[in-house]
Amino acid sequence: MEYFKSGLKSVLGTPQDSQQPTAAETVDKLVERVQTSTLLDDRRDACRALKALSTKFRLEIGAQAMDTLIHVLECDRNDNEILGYALDAIGNAINRPRDDENPNYINGGTDELGMQFTEIFIKKPENVSLLLELIEEFDFKVRWPIVRLLAGLLSHKPKDLQECILVSPQGISRLMDLLSDPREIIRNDTLILLEYLTKSNANIQKIVAFENGFDKLLRIISEEGYSDGGVIVGDCLRVMLTLLKNNTSNQTFFKEGTYIKHIAPFFDLQDPTEQGMNPQKVDNTLMMLQIVRTLVSPNNPQQVTVAAQKAMFQCGLLEQLCSILMASGVPADVLTETINTVAELIRGNHGNQEYFSSVNAPTTPPKSAIVVLLLSMGNDKQPFALRCSVLYCFQCFLYRNEFGQAQIVQTLLPSTADVNTVTVGQILCGSLFSTDAISNWFAAVALSHSLVDNPTQKEQLLRVQLATSMGNPAVSLMNQCVLMLQQGGKLQTRLGLLMLMSTWLANCTVSVMQFLSIPTNIPFLTSQVNLTEGDEHEDLVQGICAFLLGICIEFNDNSQPSFTKDDLCQLIIKRIGLETFLDKLVAITKNENYSRAAQNPHLKFKQPSEVLFDYEFCRLFKCLEGVIIKAVQPKPKLLNGPESSMSPEQQELLRQYKDVIRDQDQQLHDLKSQMTELKSEYEAVKNNAEEMANSIQQLKDQNALLKAQRSVSGNNSSQEVLLLKQEIEQLKMECVKKQEQLDSKNDDFFLKSTVESSEVGEAGDKAQTNQSSLELESIIKQHESEIASKNVEIEHLRSELTQQQEKIKAALETEESVKKLKEENAKLLEEQTSLEEQLTVIRKEQEDILIMLTDQSDKISEYKKRLRELGQQVEDDDDSINDESDELIDDYLSEIKDELEDGRTGADLEKLD
Repeated sequence: MEYFKSGLKSVLGTPQDSQQPTAAETVDKLVERVQTSTLLDDRRDACRALKALSTKFRLEIGAQAMDTLIHVLECDRNDNEILGYALDAIGNAINRPRDDENPNYINGGTDELGMQFTEIFIKKPENVSLLLELIEEFDFKVRWPIVRLLAGLLSHKPKDLQECILVSPQGISRLMDLLSDPREIIRNDTLILLEYLTKSNANIQKIVAFENGFDKLLRIISEEGYSDGGVIVGDCLRVMLTLLKNNTSNQTFFKEGTYIKHIAPFFDLQDPTEQGMNPQKVDNTLMMLQIVRTLVSPNNPQQVTVAAQKAMFQCGLLEQLCSILMASGVPADVLTETINTVAELIRGNHGNQEYFSSVNAPTTPPKSAIVVLLLSMGNDKQPFALRCSVLYCFQCFLYRNEFGQAQIVQTLLPSTADVNTVTVGQILCGSLFSTDAISNWFAAVALSHSLVDNPTQKEQLLRVQLATSMGNPAVSLMNQCVLMLQQGGKLQTRLGLLMLMSTWLANCTVSVMQFLSIPTNIPFLTSQVNLTEGDEHEDLVQGICAFLLGICIEFNDNSQPSFTKDDLCQLIIKRIGLETFLDKLVAITKNENYSRAAQNPHLKFKQPSEVLFDYEFCRLFKCLEGVIIKAVQPKPKLLNGPESSMSPEQQELLRQYKDVIRDQDQQLHDLKSQMTELKSEYEAVKNNAEEMANSIQQLKDQNALLKAQRSVSGNNSSQEVLLLKQEIEQLKMECVKKQEQLDSKNDDFFLKSTVESSEVGEAGDKAQTNQSSLELESIIKQHESEIASKNVEIEHLRSELTQQQEKIKAALETEESVKKLKEENAKLLEEQTSLEEQLTVIRKEQEDILIMLTDQSDKISEYKKRLRELGQQVEDDDDSINDESDELIDDYLSEIKDELEDGRTGADLEKLD
């Protein structure tokens, strides 16, 4: 011990000693003492000294003592004290020592020294397995350092540690058990560990969910007081968000496990004022709202989102969130996120959309929640993020909701106007023609969503009349929008109006004709597209003007004599130039703001200058861009000059060639249409195969879940096996059906292509002297090569289906083994029933024998009594004999009972008698 004290003094420094040993020398001596000492006390003292030095000399401890300390963990596992010292020393080397002023001991990728020591430690995966084995020790000074050490390792090298823990037997299960530890510090640090462990690893996320991870996290949240809880609730919510985000399997498991109803109490906000919601409560509420949005995100598969929306409506979660929307004093960031959450809860769900339309604000008189929200959207004094969330909520309300779209348009019509109430139409018109450019954009986009994929409402909107100044006649909404557009204004105002007009005119000939009836519209559009100078944003305006002009060409029925299709095409060629027109269109798709808006329907604008494009407009532009480019292309025409100089024989020959070419073109058109049809069918079959693969993967997950539940609850899985059997049979039938469809379509395809190719070949032979027929033959060969490539893709799909059938066959073999076990179980039950019947017969026989013996004993007693009454003296020998007979009877009865226990039959008892 004096040696260790002198060593520590030398490290810390003493003014009297002029020759002080360095830290490296001291660590080297302590390591040698740990390696060579035979007494446990000496090794323990050396490890204690190493732990003390590790707080200041991380480099020396990690470089010189790491292997020795790991060896201590392997060899001295029976002494918890030395294990604690060794674990603390390793943890301080990999993580910075925990400081009372800065308790965050996890440093992540900023600690280069810790990353290097982490690489050294995990170079041997058995070191991680050793920690997972030692973590079962309940002693605090062993378990807590291991949790800290694993969390630090995961923060430095998450992917490598995840693989090590994933392959370790029962590794994740042992970590999940730590959430039930009664010591809060271990439980809380385990939450940090799980956050790193589950990040970006779908397999670990599934295992954690199947290990009752959601149950344990929700239990901790409930114990801590839901949103009123502190940092621990936030840690639990972060782990839950990691488990659910981009993990369809866990989302389905969360919904089917009825966990959604357990998050409803989280939103019971009794005092939602800013004074009543401290920063931590606000953070917890925002985190839980993100979890809800993850379950109903538009990016999820449709069936997962619809199921979650239905479950949240049934448990009253949508009602709670709507109450928060209409409450007063809610913090702005909480209110914004709540509006976004409600938006995705009602998106595409007719039941939830109808409920939302019936929600009223607690005012006198009551106002619709939609009206209140739109008033906030049109108010430029409201936070920008809040206004964006209101627009997103309104868009989700109208998404695939034709009835809601009709309601909005009806509020714009004169017959529905009511001066005593504020309607949605009045709010939208007021914002559309206000002086705030952002309000103009919001109102234009909101109004365009009431027209998406709804030609009926586009025609109804043509009837809308707007009142102007006193004494002047009313003007139509289209005239007012065009007038405002031609007057110029800010960028957002013009973009919003152009997107509204594009959505209004697309796929609606009546609206196009109404637009062309205004004489100044086409000159304005051509002048805008023809501009050559301007910044990047002005190019966007010019591109959308070109897009609107193309819509007027594509959906033109030529009923307006001044602006027919041909006239507009010639106008583009002569006034603008076809290349310039196409460049303006292509410039839209190259813009970064367009690409960002086309990715997600959610409005993710960080500042007002980013408000340029809407998701639905981007989708419309993508659908019609190719159609418009094709519509404006010039149609080739044969000149009459060369034909006029031909002889009648040459003209007749030319006519024949034209007929041949026309027939070949028709055949090619038919072949292309058939290829398109077969391609669509191929895509459908491929999608079905992918859905089947997803279903099989879900069945595998459910099978793993059933196995985990069986290990806990026993062999009560007969019903789950039956359900799995039914699902496997259904998948097998679908595979056979899709295989038959593929075979039939493939045969038809080859038959038609062979016949048509031969016909085209014969027609080409008749026109060998014409250069155009040779070009047609090359086109036919090109299509035949495309047909061959599609055949290869079909064969590849067929091989994928064969693999799926093999997987189903393997699952069916598992089902047959289960069936055999059931048959053996039935046989054992029959044998048990027969044995119970035999035992019942034996018991009945023994009861009869006992009754007979009791009667005999009573008769003997009666005979003795009668002898005494007749004056006969009964000697003691008789009494002894009687006693002996009684003893014999008792022995006989006990023997019978023993025989019953031995399981002898009634025949054996008769022999014994």
